[in-house]
Formats: sequence, structure tokens, C-alpha cells
Amino acid sequence: MRIGVPLEIRLGETRVAATPETVKKLIGQGHTVVIQKDAGVTASQPDSAYEAVGATIGSAADAFSAEIVLKVRAPEAAELKQIQSGSVLIGMLDPFDNDNIAAMAAQGVTAFSLEAAPRTTRAQSMDVLSSQANIAGYKAVMVAANEYQRFMPMLMTAAGTVKAARVLILGAGVAGLQAIATAKRLGAVIEASDVRPAAKEQIESLGAKFVDVPYETDEEREIAKGVGGYARPMPEAWMKRQAALVAERAQQADIVITTALIPGRKPPVLLHSDTVANMKPGSIVIDLAAGRGDNGSGNCPLTQEDKIVEKSGVKIIGYSNLASMVAADASALYARNLLDFMKLIVDPEAKLAIPTDDDIVTACLMCRDGQAIRKN
Repeated sequence: MRIGVPLEIRLGETRVAATPETVKKLIGQGHTVVIQKDAGVTASQPDSAYEAVGATIGSAADAFSAEIVLKVRAPEAAELKQIQSGSVLIGMLDPFDNDNIAAMAAQGVTAFSLEAAPRTTRAQSMDVLSSQANIAGYKAVMVAANEYQRFMPMLMTAAGTVKAARVLILGAGVAGLQAIATAKRLGAVIEASDVRPAAKEQIESLGAKFVDVPYETDEEREIAKGVGGYARPMPEAWMKRQAALVAERAQQADIVITTALIPGRKPPVLLHSDTVANMKPGSIVIDLAAGRGDNGSGNCPLTQEDKIVEKSGVKIIGYSNLASMVAADASALYARNLLDFMKLIVDPEAKLAIPTDDDIVTACLMCRDGQAIRKN
């Protein structure tokens, strides 16, 4: 089959959906691959690297006219018009954007959104949310260290001792756990909190102290278990107790990183405005949910999407695409996710064969034969 990889045009998007490594494997499987000119440049993959493994360099029209189109982000309206009816589109297409799914269906595209893959052992190699959240958690700590005007580790010098930075991480999913591990490597003292009781062991195994918000009812304890690997919205009473404890711990912290996202919902507010007002001057907040809340906010209502704002002497950083700030490795992991997913819908003769009984394929399928498949 002919596979196209276009240049991502969304502002700030530097990743690419295929790397020379995965292109070589696709060609080895019997496919032909066309890469739009300069599609991989911002991810440190020049056109010459693709040509060296057998790909063809072409225009946007060449890439979008392929039988299978690999994208990082959902296509803009002008891009969607270039995709042929009956073609297959695979990428991070936002399964909760019903308008976008309807537009793809109207174009006659068969679309797969990999964010919808179930969190099962079999689907791990295709889990784009985990591969990209892992990078975001790492980069969040690096951005915080860069903006923080003190050292991260404790230092004993002839001029005196410098205390280690205190880092508070809210949410211990993939991004939060990577943030803990990275901050630990930089020598910080770390506390972390999560709704799910199972996260306590993971947090402590990485060298952080677990900030425990006790459950007062069986209902709270049951909801906290989450579903499908994701947290669930907690009752208001528990959220109030968490807010009080977070406010107390944030006043002692130098860096706060919030990572809480619930698919298909607005992110919960974990760091309230009055909590920020009581933090130490010079403190840093990194909000990984930036852009998902009201008016571009995230887990903190003061967050502004893709901006750094300062409130009460505290820097609040709302970068919404941290993975793109590590574009080379983010692209490499993402491209492998796509490569593994394609094995499910392409047969050994390199022909399209979409199974209707595969749980991963059906979970990711957003539209087919002109019909949107509603999942939300």
C-alpha cells in the first residue's frame, strides 16, 4: 500500500508521524512511503534520512493522496479536503471532538484515533497517551528546573549549604511518575499525591513521599480505584479535603507540577488561586492540563495556555504540548506506536484488512463508510 506522512502544520507541533526507522520497516513489509518535504526537519529527521531508507520525498498533495495517511494531530479543514475518500487516517485525532469526527466521516475517511486504545497489556505498544505523557512528565521537570532561580539538589559549598528544592507532584499517572523519577535524579525532595490508592506504592518506590488524603466513605474508596487505568471524578467532600492538604503542602513547595486529566472531561482544579497566592515568591507551577479547562486553564484556574504568567511572585507555566519540546524522541516513540497499530489492520501481503472483532481496532475506529462511530 502507499503510505503518506504529511508535515504537521498546527502551531507549535514539531513531531512527525514516521521516522526513518519505522519507514524502513514499512518498506520492508512491501509498502511504498511518501514523506512531505521537510516533514521531519523539526524532529531532527532530514529528508535525506528518509530517502536513504527508500522513501520518496513529495508535496503535501502527494502525502495526503496516499491510501494510508499517518498524522500526529487531527487534520485541519484544508488538510482534510486533500485526503481521498476511502483512505485510512491514523493519528491522535481526539476521539471526544465529535465535530471533527463528523467532518472526517463526511470526507469518506476511515479514521483511527489511537488515544482511544484500551489500556490493556496487548495494547501497551500502541498506547500513544502513555508514550507522549512519559515525555511530557520528563520535560515538565526540565522546564521547571530552567525557570526556577535556585539549585534543584542540595549543595554543600565553601560559601555555605544550599537546600534541595521541594517538588510537589499532583497526579501519579504516567506523566506524574516520570516527573517524580526525573526530579529525583536532579536531587529534589519530592512529595506526590493521587486519587488512586494503588499509586501510593508506585510513588514511594520512586523515592517520593505520598501525600495521603484519607477516604471517609466506602463510596469514595470505590470511586478512587478508577476505571480502565484512568482516575474518576471524586466526590466534592473528598476534593475539599484534598484542596486543604494541597494548599498546606504547596506553601512548603518550590515547584508544583499538576498532571491530572480525565478523558472526555474538563480537568479537575487541583491548585486553587488562593493556594497560589500563599506560595513562596519564586515558586514554579507547571500545569500539564493547560488548555483543557475553561478559558485555556488546566488544573489551576490561573493557567494560560502556552504562556508563562506570574501571580503573587509565582510563575505559572501553561505549555500545552511539552512532548513537542522533545520532538526527536517523542516522534520516535509515537512512530513505533503507529507501526504496531498498523500490524492489526494490514495483512501479511501488505493489503488493508480491518478486523471487526479486534477490541483495539474497534476502540480506535472513529468513522467508516461515511458514518461517524459515536463513543461519547
